[in-house]
Amino acid sequence: MLNKPRGYVTTMNDELGRKCVADLVDDAPERVFPAGRLDKDSEGLLLFSNDGEFINMMTHPSGHVQKLYRVTVRPPVSDEQLYEMSNGIVIDGKKTAKCNIVPLVDDDDRVVLEFELNEGRNRQIRRMCEAVGLEVVRLRRTSIGPVKLGMLKPGAWRELTAEELRALRNAVGKE
Repeated sequence: MLNKPRGYVTTMNDELGRKCVADLVDDAPERVFPAGRLDKDSEGLLLFSNDGEFINMMTHPSGHVQKLYRVTVRPPVSDEQLYEMSNGIVIDGKKTAKCNIVPLVDDDDRVVLEFELNEGRNRQIRRMCEAVGLEVVRLRRTSIGPVKLGMLKPGAWRELTAEELRALRNAVGKE
């Protein structure tokens, strides 16, 4: 698992010369590939593997692996905006799945929300917020299924424990 910092694209090689997550895991003992994505402006937990079956299991929509995001938005959020996003927003002609959104901080200058998603469409949270008139200032994935980012420093990676791998497989029913 990697704590992806902002400014890196989730790819192993970028033809545009941008910073890639591959640069952050180049000291891994084997060649690994990202199991999922975070856009360039997002940060947080990103899983890697050298096992194609594991990558497919973690990324296929049928897995419904729960992901938690800590999202800072502005301006202040209304109950109506929360309700609308929680019940699904139409993106590219298809409504997003229902999700849980919990306000964590509600100050005059910023609001921090925790999004719990079971799907992961392209830039989904950013697009949901935009659809209701909110600007995403910061987006950080804090967990994937039972695996939590914890205190891993930005740009650092570590191997998953056997227990974490078992828990991920159980989360998608593939033990």
